[in-house]
Amino acid sequence: MSDLAARPADPVVGTPMRHESAALHVTGAAAYTDDLAARRRDVLTAWPVQSEHAHARFALDVAGALGIPGVVRVLTADDVPGRNDAGVKDDEPLFPSEAMFHGHALAWVLGETAEAARLGAAAVAVEYEPLPSIITVPEAIEAGAFQGIPRTIRRGDPDGALASAPHVFEGVSEVGGQEHFSLETHASLAHVDSEGQVFVDCSTQHPSETQEIVAHVLGLPSNRVTVQCLRMGGGFGGKEMQPHGFAAIAALGAVLTGRPVRLRLNRTQDLTMTGKRHPFHLEWKAGFDDDGRILALATTLTSDGGWCLDLSEPVMGRALCHVDNAYWIPNFVAHGRVAKTNKTSQTAFRGFGGPQGMFVIEDILGRVAPVLGIDAATLRRRNFYEPGQTTPYGQVVRHAERLQDIWRRVIEESDFDARRITIAEFNRTHPDTKRALAITPVKFGISFTLTAYNQAGALVHVYKDGSVLINHGGTEMGQGLHTKMLQVAATSLGVDPTSVRLAPTRTDKVPNTSATAASSSTDLNGGAVKHACEQIRAHLATVAGRLLGIDGRDVRFARGRVTGLGPSVPSLAFAEVVTAAYEARVPLWAAGFYRTDGLHWDTEAMQGSPFKYFSYGAAATEVEVDGFTGATRTLRVDIVHDVGDSLSPLIDVGQIEGGYVQGAGWLTLEELRWDTGDGPGRGRLLTQSASTYKLPSFSEMPETFNVGLFERATEDGVVYGSKAVGEPPLMLAFSAREAIREAVAAFGPHGHSVGLASPATPEAVFRAIRDAQRAAEAIDADALALADAELVPAER
Repeated sequence: MSDLAARPADPVVGTPMRHESAALHVTGAAAYTDDLAARRRDVLTAWPVQSEHAHARFALDVAGALGIPGVVRVLTADDVPGRNDAGVKDDEPLFPSEAMFHGHALAWVLGETAEAARLGAAAVAVEYEPLPSIITVPEAIEAGAFQGIPRTIRRGDPDGALASAPHVFEGVSEVGGQEHFSLETHASLAHVDSEGQVFVDCSTQHPSETQEIVAHVLGLPSNRVTVQCLRMGGGFGGKEMQPHGFAAIAALGAVLTGRPVRLRLNRTQDLTMTGKRHPFHLEWKAGFDDDGRILALATTLTSDGGWCLDLSEPVMGRALCHVDNAYWIPNFVAHGRVAKTNKTSQTAFRGFGGPQGMFVIEDILGRVAPVLGIDAATLRRRNFYEPGQTTPYGQVVRHAERLQDIWRRVIEESDFDARRITIAEFNRTHPDTKRALAITPVKFGISFTLTAYNQAGALVHVYKDGSVLINHGGTEMGQGLHTKMLQVAATSLGVDPTSVRLAPTRTDKVPNTSATAASSSTDLNGGAVKHACEQIRAHLATVAGRLLGIDGRDVRFARGRVTGLGPSVPSLAFAEVVTAAYEARVPLWAAGFYRTDGLHWDTEAMQGSPFKYFSYGAAATEVEVDGFTGATRTLRVDIVHDVGDSLSPLIDVGQIEGGYVQGAGWLTLEELRWDTGDGPGRGRLLTQSASTYKLPSFSEMPETFNVGLFERATEDGVVYGSKAVGEPPLMLAFSAREAIREAVAAFGPHGHSVGLASPATPEAVFRAIRDAQRAAEAIDADALALADAELVPAER
């Protein structure tokens, strides 16, 4: 086992520990970005002037706004001293010359109060010249409206295999987007200090990139801009790229007025101005042999990128790498392209394209299983990767046997087979209500596909009293990253967790950080924190060896005590050793660094090994469907998930539960709707609030929710043998959708293939039920006609 993965005796990692800010969260004492504004004087508020058209040229007259009491300034493109761009692709102007989506911010008003700024924005006169707009992906496909570079992954001879396959199916699937709906909306607070430094508090998952964007908008070097992220009230990927422009507006306002500027979107602004999970349009053709083994798959994935690229290209790249999910497909081709539409620029969301890619194969298997006459669970299991096999992009599927082990454990612990017999009896006696139990797997690659992002830094201080302060490059959005870093540091230094504190993430403490994304933050920042702590511990071991009269290599650190090997060696308090080290002029701080080894990826060829490892899991979900309304009730969920050797079991179980529920929301509840008509509201988001956008709540939680961690699963080469947990559990929710599909099928004839819209809302489920019932009625009618035909000769 590598030194990085090895654990000492009595480690703090692996023990259940509550979130380090849990008490602050539940008491309301936790401070977020916008809370800091209330502690400052003379703060101005920024308010957007939003477009009323999906696509239009426009002209602004700001005179009316300047006449509103309390309005200080209106920011327009003419005020930008640097580059008028809020992104990294030079296609995202901070102040646009054309309105590119309904709700696009055309200018920003700074006011003494939020009300003054709001009234000022309403007083800005905007003259529009409407232009043609594209709202849906089919419209974009028809118009040839694409952006970015299309990509393809290919293996074998899919055309030849499809031509000779005994069973060939083809179709079109669509999967909807999803709103992040973080409890904390986008927020930034900027001021200029006495030395001319621009300081921005920002709710961002990527402080270093926020720093870069603010700097280039202001025309400053990065060392003149500092970005801090105290904590976020949720991010889910929506705060990886999208905060940059809002931070730049606040910073620009602060520079021009000399006063602090806050920008916090209200809920409607957050919904209408920011990106969502990419909707995908999926064309596919799949071939199977008589035993149900996949012979070939050809598919084209088209994502709705919105008005500019944002992260659409890497999202598509990851989607293409996850079309296979857990299944061996010997002949494979997947094309990916990004549509350009007049909607918000869609962005990162938990899973980062992986869920949309997996949707292809899971939808295919769910649809074709009844036609092949093979149980869907059996069909899935029959096509699992075997050890030694590789993905379509050429990476060996290491630990493929874990898929089998996890699958068997879920089957056993959920009492899968016996419950299915019970469900069949229930369905036989309940004509208007049906139940089903489905199981699906997950194989998800962990690492950034942009190899340069797979690095991290940390700065660790040990003070003379033995207390420890950690700065690392990851951001805390409620997922427990800080808690895990606290446990890593406490384990590595051998101190009590209560003596460790996490500092807010700041670009002047740890530079050039990667985004807290791709489920890699624990791996990356944990490796960097451990590296820094090991340097300090090595210095302290030398000092402790002299104090204890032993070789420094025999010194051991654990739970705040320092001792040596053997029962007779005395021990010292950690603080005593630290004091002695200070007096001996031994350094008590260190900078740590970590880079993920073993990665290589050719973006042009879409071949290589882009992932450090795969996370595996499986979920079995039982649902009940009402035949009169299409309403679905989740009765029970059983999950086994592979997190390696868990750093923090309580945090990991919470992440698995939350990921599953968020995934179930995406697949069964959350429906984004835009006005696609030709009227004046074309392109307007219709689901602008919690009253029109359905989120999972307590009523959607399963009545029984069992989550188990896969045991004896040390991942060598990763900090303390752990694995990522943030994104992979979201895709366990495919089991909920597949259970709904099977429950709907129970309303129809044997062998009926259910096409189910996504999200599978009650309306969509009801439509699928009626299709199944009509199929049953048609068979009954045919049988009756046949019986009548056979009866006539007998009567004669």
